[in-house]
Amino acid sequence: MAYLEFKNIVKEYEGDHVTNRAVNEADFSIEKGEFVVFVGPSGCGKSTFLRMVAGLEEISGGEMILDGEIINDVEVKDRDVSMVFQDYALYPHMTVRENLSFGLENQKVKKDVINNKIKDVIKILEMDTLEKRYPKQLSGGQRQRVALGRAMMKEPKVFLLDEPLSNLDSRLRVNTRKMIADLHKRLNSTMIYVTHDQIEAMTLGDKIVVMNKGVIQQIDSPENVYLNPQNTFVANFIGTPSMNLLNAVISEKGDIIVSDAVFELSEKAKQRVTDYHTKEVIVGIRPEDIQMKVAEKHSEHTHKPKFIEFLGSENLVYFDFYGSELVGKVNIPHKLSDEEYYELIFNQDKLYLFDKNTTQRIY
Repeated sequence: MAYLEFKNIVKEYEGDHVTNRAVNEADFSIEKGEFVVFVGPSGCGKSTFLRMVAGLEEISGGEMILDGEIINDVEVKDRDVSMVFQDYALYPHMTVRENLSFGLENQKVKKDVINNKIKDVIKILEMDTLEKRYPKQLSGGQRQRVALGRAMMKEPKVFLLDEPLSNLDSRLRVNTRKMIADLHKRLNSTMIYVTHDQIEAMTLGDKIVVMNKGVIQQIDSPENVYLNPQNTFVANFIGTPSMNLLNAVISEKGDIIVSDAVFELSEKAKQRVTDYHTKEVIVGIRPEDIQMKVAEKHSEHTHKPKFIEFLGSENLVYFDFYGSELVGKVNIPHKLSDEEYYELIFNQDKLYLFDKNTTQRIY
């Protein structure tokens, strides 16, 4: 039996005589010790879902089961979960040590037990010089460590982390991300992490839950979400830069036609698209799967960049490809010329096809 189960979870809000669903029939499970990351754009329902797990939002429908117990109506204090908030939520008038001990003191836990827990937490999070400081005396990264430490004090069944790195600068985000990953390994704990940052999702998660407009789009490993997106939303949302998505038509022979460009599919792919002959589809290709070759002379099949982003070890090259924006990615440690014309060669083994109406993956 799964450790944490969600059976057709629904969250509805009433407003202006209309019922809005923030979470729509989420149905999946999490195993003990898994690190699961919810990712999606702002307003997609991921933080609402996390707050339902914490008991801070009521569940409108479905069942939430933790370690064999239905927790829909269990009070926040009795759920055996700990939450780390985006804004840290530390008590400003308390020292680091007092912030760590406060929750257990309220539960009348013995002082020697609290002291031993504090000692362990401070050692793991390397906070031995911070014990007597107040939150205002700490950096953003240090405050986040205190917030994590406070969650650890409870030794919960599930850790809940709501965009914990969003207030940190880029360097601190990387360092704190590593610390959270290491913490998960040390504790072998079950963690649910919410973010809009796909890099955090890809680097931290054992399993990724991609959400959009309250609906779970795909649940899978980071590798499969990237390599095998189930629809155009996932294909476009996961990956930096995003997958190129182009309007196309499947010919009677089973080839892909994008305006004046024709791409021949493999025999295996052709067998999958027989129902789509002469129909419109969406073809996708990752920027790194486009080869750019400087053309000896300009022709109707060569393309001049609109813009080039040089990032040190790579170039992101933007083209107008028969009326659609196309991005190519080249791993060269010098800036490419935006005055040249390029021949664009698609890796035809890396093409993705999606149904234009349903947006679901065909091949």
